[in-house]
Amino acid sequence: MQLMLVGWASSFSAGTAWARWYDVLSMERPVCGPARVTGIGLLSLGPGDRVLDVGCGTGLSFPLLLAHVGSSGAIVGVDASSSMLAVACRRIDRAGWSNVTVHAGDAAQLAALVGRSGSFDAALFTYSLSIIAGWEAAWALALVRPGGRVAVVDLGLPMGGGRVWWPLARLACATGGADPYREPWRLVDRDLDRPVEYRLRSGHIHVAAGAVRHVYGPDERNN
Repeated sequence: MQLMLVGWASSFSAGTAWARWYDVLSMERPVCGPARVTGIGLLSLGPGDRVLDVGCGTGLSFPLLLAHVGSSGAIVGVDASSSMLAVACRRIDRAGWSNVTVHAGDAAQLAALVGRSGSFDAALFTYSLSIIAGWEAAWALALVRPGGRVAVVDLGLPMGGGRVWWPLARLACATGGADPYREPWRLVDRDLDRPVEYRLRSGHIHVAAGAVRHVYGPDERNN
């Protein structure tokens, strides 16, 4: 297991106590976990694939991703919080995963952290783009090969009859530092081919994915 420390981001940095209890307090099993599984499934991963996990947190996605890519694949996680990554490192060490590495640093500077354009087969953003300060700069399409897939799983405000849960949804987002009005899943429809989107929990959670069209140059803008 490898932890690389790079300059800290202005994005959300979890405290030690919060990081230690994140897997429970985030309602992963009853609420967030099923959407995570759906998002990873939409990446269409296979053995040997290399996946970038942006905002990997405590590493909750790692075992799910490894179930698809196997021992011949690789997972690279990035997060701004040293406390969250400390939990992720313990998870990696306990499982003995030699093909999972994590980098601590600003997700808006991914190229400097994790490598060259087109070096990944897929990228995953689970509950991260609504938190990251420079969230559109963290939209790392250039790092994924043409045809590779990108998935976004993130929080918004419930829709329709679910609007009665707005106070709780806002509280949940505020507790985790998420902006429920950002709607980062819209980037998938804007920038990727063959986009798909699912709304779970009355729209409190959105899952979207699509395929990268081409390798983006360093000066290109996604518009």
